[in-house]
Amino acid sequence: MKPKLLTLLALIISLSGVAQKRSLPADTLVVTNHTTTIKGQKVNYTAHAGTQPVWDADGNPIASLFYTYYKRTNGKSVAKRPLIFSFNGGPGSGSVWMHMAYTGPRILNIDEEGYPVQPYGYKNNPHSILDVADIVFINPVNTGYSRILEVDGKKADRKQFFGINEDIRYLAEWINTFVNRKQRWESPKYLIGESYGGTRVMGLSLALQENQWMFLNGVIMVSPADYKVIRVGGPVSSALNLPYYTAAAWYHKQLPQKLQQQDLTAVLPMAEDYTINTLIPAIAKGGFIGAEEKSAVADKMAYFSGLSKTAILQHNLDVPTSFFWKDLLRDQGKTIGRLDSRYTGIDRKDAGVRPDYNAELDSWLHSFTPAINHYIRKELKFVTDVKYNMFGPVRPWNNDNDNTRDNLRLAMAQNPYLKVLIQSGYYDGATTYFNAKYTMWQVDPSGKMKDRFFFKGYRSGHMMYLRYEDLIQANEDIRNFIKMADPKGQPAKYN
Repeated sequence: MKPKLLTLLALIISLSGVAQKRSLPADTLVVTNHTTTIKGQKVNYTAHAGTQPVWDADGNPIASLFYTYYKRTNGKSVAKRPLIFSFNGGPGSGSVWMHMAYTGPRILNIDEEGYPVQPYGYKNNPHSILDVADIVFINPVNTGYSRILEVDGKKADRKQFFGINEDIRYLAEWINTFVNRKQRWESPKYLIGESYGGTRVMGLSLALQENQWMFLNGVIMVSPADYKVIRVGGPVSSALNLPYYTAAAWYHKQLPQKLQQQDLTAVLPMAEDYTINTLIPAIAKGGFIGAEEKSAVADKMAYFSGLSKTAILQHNLDVPTSFFWKDLLRDQGKTIGRLDSRYTGIDRKDAGVRPDYNAELDSWLHSFTPAINHYIRKELKFVTDVKYNMFGPVRPWNNDNDNTRDNLRLAMAQNPYLKVLIQSGYYDGATTYFNAKYTMWQVDPSGKMKDRFFFKGYRSGHMMYLRYEDLIQANEDIRNFIKMADPKGQPAKYN
């Protein structure tokens, strides 16, 4: 009987383990110590991996955000050391992308152009900005390990998290709590946001100032998505794609020889000039454009895009990016990537108006997913059965009342210290580099603050840092931006 009893008890214990609810504490922390080498210099740091609650007005925890905080321990004092809050986009994307491939102390095991290699994993990042700034990688609700919590036995209302203004509101409050807990009020502070994260940090710049009384030194937007253009459509939104078409066609050697034999940086200004001065007005004329002018514009668009004049005319000069990804290399039986058009894919049929899949994203998920899951458990010692959401369920998303571009302008006007850096890959077909330039031009129509904006372009795509040469340069550009945004004791005022 005794062996049977032991067997039964073991089975009960086993089943009770399986039956436990898969969840994380709302407030938990694991701290580990590490050493790395950045730009030939030894950097000691602690890594804080944990969750911190989001509270409602009554002080009830309604969500829990997973974060990773890297703090250098052998550098300047905390008061002098910049603190950077890092967000990815989506909306609905975890912070994995910049965490594991750009600014963090470890990066993916990939080749020099960003393609996955096996065995999957990670390695030291000798170009991380951790030598000059501490970094917090934040996962908004339902991304990474972040989740909505139960209040009085029911899940908190999703609507208070999933929207442009809702997202900004709770994240600003969360950042305030974090700064209090980690005693970082004295530190110069920066935001960095990629893709939709660009919209997020534009809005946060003002929300932090007006609602949390927290003033920033800098905002960094990586391949920013500006929905004032992307979602609106129309002549401007359509025409702004042309310089990206030029870049992607140049990369794949689809431009006329006169352009192809020149360097990319010599070709793009010509496409940009044509876009602003000719293409936008032409598309704006719609069906009332003259036949001769329409034909001449289609000729020039073909010249700058690698597409046929016939296809351009069939689209009435308004060529969707999805068609470009499908058509540019159609005669070779290939498609090109959306987020990074250096990547190519193959479809079931060469016919059609859009690719079957995003060649670049599937390539990236090859290497990112194993790396982040392995890294968090092995090196950060944060162990959980909760799934790390590379992309989480955040739909429907409320896009109403998007004033983030104006919010950034007002934040800059109120705060003479605040400067902006924009980083874009020329081959990004989702949030194009010229769209990012246009956003930069439109933030402050007065032009009074244009000397506080800085744009950097790279020969890669949405995640320009996946290309090793751009990883080096883009991190160095952030370093230089941080140094330049240091007021060096000068008062925050207009002379």
